[in-house]
Order: sequence, then structure tokens, then C-alpha cells
Amino acid sequence: MNETSLDQELQQIQNVYDLLTEFIVQYSFQIVGAVIILLIGIWIANKVSNFVVSQFEKHNIDVTLGNFVSNLVRICIIAMVAIISLGKLGISVTPMVAAIGAASLGAGLALQGMLANYAAGVTIIVTRPFVIGNTIEIKGVAGVVKQIQLGLTILTNEEGELISIPNKHIVGEILHNSHEYKLVDTQFNIDYQTDPQQVIKLISDAVMSHGGVSQTRTPQVGINDFNSIGMEIGVRYWVPTNSYFEDKYQANLAIIKALKSADITIPCPVREIHLQQ
Repeated sequence: MNETSLDQELQQIQNVYDLLTEFIVQYSFQIVGAVIILLIGIWIANKVSNFVVSQFEKHNIDVTLGNFVSNLVRICIIAMVAIISLGKLGISVTPMVAAIGAASLGAGLALQGMLANYAAGVTIIVTRPFVIGNTIEIKGVAGVVKQIQLGLTILTNEEGELISIPNKHIVGEILHNSHEYKLVDTQFNIDYQTDPQQVIKLISDAVMSHGGVSQTRTPQVGINDFNSIGMEIGVRYWVPTNSYFEDKYQANLAIIKALKSADITIPCPVREIHLQQ
């Protein structure tokens, strides 16, 4: 009984060996041809992709858009070469395409959030509301754009933190893009007896004297409001995002030094308390 089982197993192995040998002998040239076509196609895809990137760089087009187009070209070429290789082996791609379509539909229903991020990423790359190096603020989160991917956008701030924002939360939302600078907006009070024009000139000169403040945008200094304490002076100027707090603190120090040197004081709120017997 054992010898019969062993003979059957040996016979099955022999049948498999014969089948593989026949397949290799009959389709060896087709297999080699398909592999050669696939390798050549991958080589061509890489060459064309690199050429596309070089052309984008030559014409100073955004690197993110260049990478997206080059990757898309590479994928399309490899897909076409793969179809040709399968045809070389005598495999019909029509049922395979139908199966891929059905699987894609099911995967799309299961991965709606991820596909929404990818669709938003394509929109960002094509429309380019911002590029790498810009300072953006979205839903209260601000930073410098470090990388734009299909699924998410990565920001960085002065602390070196990496902030990942899914692209679906960017497209369709209110987006602030201040390019490489960020706005500093501050207010303080002066006495009504103080000459506001003198204060405005002192503050403008003090802010412009700090090297970190943008020299291409003139600081905005003026009377912002009136209140019971005094005249409220508003100060607005732009500093590089990657050194926002450092430049802001230095500019504020320059402002307070200029006010003190001119004997201009910032009034404090006064509260009167009456005690009744």
C-alpha cells in the first residue's frame, strides 16, 4: 500500500516535470522575448521620465509639477509595455482589464478617503495654488511647504516640526499663501497728549533698521483705534517664516528701545476704587 502511494506521488511529480518542460520548450522564445520587451520598456520609461524632468528644470517650471508629470509618463509607458509583453506570451488582456476594473471599483469604495486625498493632490499639483518654499496657512495651521505628495502636503515651522496635512483638507478650503514671508501684526497704546506722527516715524525707522524684516514691503504703522486708555497704534510688517519668532522679538525690542529713547511711555489701565463707610 505504501509502495503504491509512493509510485503515485512519483508519477504526479513526473507529470508536473513533463508539463513544465513542455511549456518551457514550447514557449521559451516567447518568454525571453516578453522579458526583453519589458526590460527595454522600463529602460525607455526611465529615459523619457528623466528627459521630462530635465525639460521642466530647463524652463524653470515647478519641480513638483515636473515630478508628477515624469512619474505619470513612466507609469503609462510601463503599462503599455506590460500589455505588449503579455500579448507576446499569448495572454489576452481583455479579461484582465475587466477584472482590474471590477477590483478598482471595490477598492475605490473601500478607500474613498485615500482617493479623495489623491484627487486633491492632483488638483494642487496642476493648479499650483502654492509651491515648495511658500508659507501657507490652512485651518489655523501655518508653515513653510517642504514637500507636496499625492496624498498629503508636508509643512515645516521654525521649530523644525514636520506637519502633515491630508490634501483633501486643503482643496476647497480658505488658503492663505504669503509666499516666503509671514505677517507680524501687533498693537499698543500711547497717551492722547503724545504726537502720533512722531511715534509712527520712530516705529517705522526702528522696524526697518532690523535686518530680518522684509525690505521689499514697507511696514504699515498708523492709528488703529481709540479707547479709554489712549490711541491704539497698529504695526504690521513681514518677516521670513523660518525665523518668524526670532525676528519678531528683535523688532519688538527695537520698537520699545526707540520709544524709551524718545521718552514716550505706554499707558497702563487705571482702575479707581472707592471705599464707602
